[in-house]
Amino acid sequence: MERCHPSEVYELFVRHMNTPRVVVDNGVCETATLVQVHSARKHGVLLEAVAALSDHGVCVRKGYISSDDGRWFMDVFHVTDAAGRKVSDADALLARLESSLSADALPPRTPPSAAAGAAAAGAHTLLELVGADRPGLLSEVFAVLHDLRCGIVDARAWTHGGRVAALVFVRDEETAAPIDDAARVRRVESRLRHVLRGGARGARTVLADAAAVNLDRRLHQLLNEDREAGSRADQADAPTTTAVAVQDWGERGYSVVTVSCRDRPKLLFDVVCTLTDLDYVVYHGTFDTDGDHAQQEFYIRRLDGRPISSAAERRRVIQCLQAAIERRASEPLPSNACAMVFLWQQGVRLELRITDRRGLLAYVTRVFRENSLSVTHAEITTRGDMAMNVFHVTDVAGRPADPKTIDDVIQRIGTESLRVDEERWPRLCSTEGDAGRGGGGGAGIFSLGSLVKKNLVSLGLIRSCS
Repeated sequence: MERCHPSEVYELFVRHMNTPRVVVDNGVCETATLVQVHSARKHGVLLEAVAALSDHGVCVRKGYISSDDGRWFMDVFHVTDAAGRKVSDADALLARLESSLSADALPPRTPPSAAAGAAAAGAHTLLELVGADRPGLLSEVFAVLHDLRCGIVDARAWTHGGRVAALVFVRDEETAAPIDDAARVRRVESRLRHVLRGGARGARTVLADAAAVNLDRRLHQLLNEDREAGSRADQADAPTTTAVAVQDWGERGYSVVTVSCRDRPKLLFDVVCTLTDLDYVVYHGTFDTDGDHAQQEFYIRRLDGRPISSAAERRRVIQCLQAAIERRASEPLPSNACAMVFLWQQGVRLELRITDRRGLLAYVTRVFRENSLSVTHAEITTRGDMAMNVFHVTDVAGRPADPKTIDDVIQRIGTESLRVDEERWPRLCSTEGDAGRGGGGGAGIFSLGSLVKKNLVSLGLIRSCS
């Protein structure tokens, strides 16, 4: 019988103790699937769990986060599919969570900038682009890449507050290999910086595996870095319908972040991602949805264990959370619009599914530009020889696109390839509920500890201070 060295036994023991335990149960709740995650306290574990849920396409309806203020966390999520039903593929969801939270996956995902030179299997050249948004910008970017014979494999682009951030995975059109020639890389960056008018920060190139990069998280990071580097006062004073407050609970040494806004897909991910990247740890929290309205509350501390200590830090947290939430906010078209067509604040959603070919994206986005449509959000995916792309478009002034213009674009690109995609995430209550709630930016903020304290006291996880 082979004997293990004591150090190997200890390593296996530590790995076992630190590996989060996941339960996915369809029998506990009548209306939702229950997901429980028990884990050692480690920065980034909560984000990994929430990211896995988002990547699986489930909706988090409610849940809570609790900690013993020591080494252990317990996270509970009530989730449904997009239609509001229990998750039918519970085993697949469990496998995804266990894979994401395994001991080997616990360290935070490496930012793309740290992956430079790491030539791994499946790696592509990643272009990180940041600049001032304007009509037709994405069309110009894709035209430049086509001219430089860069094939686009995957891409994602967001616009917010007059700025644009994009991640574009490219490869050589002829060889399908990563573009790593230094002279060619400099030429690509130079052309793109000219288009983006963003100076040295406008475009940078790294080598990364698309499967290893959380694109949503990286886009949040790019836009937050761009915001702080620019220090634009107009963003700080921009009107908002998202209510975010940060208060102190000095008795316990926490800062309490409360969020009240319209519910939507990936809302919890955007909030947790922002707090994590700002170097805060969530010790306790609750999140709940009432129809299409969401309320969230988190007890947080900095990585050094201290709460938020200044007005400037508090203001930064509020502004970063509001920006992260509103980058993907959505609302319905007026009642006289075409049935089952939804307007996102990013624009009408168009879905393109077509056989991939050289110059496809340059052509499609040129058609958008020639019809005075502006792309505000894009998700580009290539699987084999098929291109599966999603665009959100508005008119050049940022208003809802004319339905006739949309029809003209569909006819030109192809009715079998391009279609208006109805919102896949159902709205669970009528808009009258929102009217009754009030639409002010501060409306709906609830009192300090109102959700967390009530739930955690009842669970016996903390003592009542009353």
